[in-house]
Amino acid sequence: MDTPLRYQMSEYDCGPTTMLNAISFLFRRDEIPPEIIRNIMLYSLDAYGREGAGRSGTSRMAMMFLNNWLHGIGHAGVLPICSDYIQGESVFVGEGGRLSDCLRRNGVAVVRLYYDVEHYVLFTGEKNGSVYLFDPYYETDFPEAPDVILTGEHPFAYNRVVPASRFNHETHDLYALGEKDMREAVLLYNERTMLTPEKTIEYFI
Repeated sequence: MDTPLRYQMSEYDCGPTTMLNAISFLFRRDEIPPEIIRNIMLYSLDAYGREGAGRSGTSRMAMMFLNNWLHGIGHAGVLPICSDYIQGESVFVGEGGRLSDCLRRNGVAVVRLYYDVEHYVLFTGEKNGSVYLFDPYYETDFPEAPDVILTGEHPFAYNRVVPASRFNHETHDLYALGEKDMREAVLLYNERTMLTPEKTIEYFI
């Protein structure tokens, strides 16, 4: 990665900002085709609210479409990317879960969870019972949560370290994944750096 991860510009663009951060985290700047940036912005911010388009952020259908489109980009050989959309009970943090497996294999995950309202963040790592994530909502008055570590020292990778135990609650508490049937995440990998059983024994550790 060549650029620090970015913060959203408005109250609504956490979805496209987090998807762009995923691409920026996985690939060098000179590898990223401009059509990816264009289409992430074009296909997101589609949820229509009372005040107009985009005022309800990015829909699950848009994230599903972006996942399929990015997977097609990888299949066509434009960029060595692969992605997978997961939802419902498949979205949880812990042993045997797709999210934790993705992080262990050098992937990242665009995850919908709660920060007052539904919100997208980027999971970039997991270690010692904590998830490392980049929250694109720049906050000077962060909610009281003594177990959440805020950091500005790793702008290329994460700005929060959150106990894994926070995520799996079926509540709307800070960083909870919420009700199981409403959960979603997009798992993304750089095929050149993704760990597989064929590439390395590290995958099994």
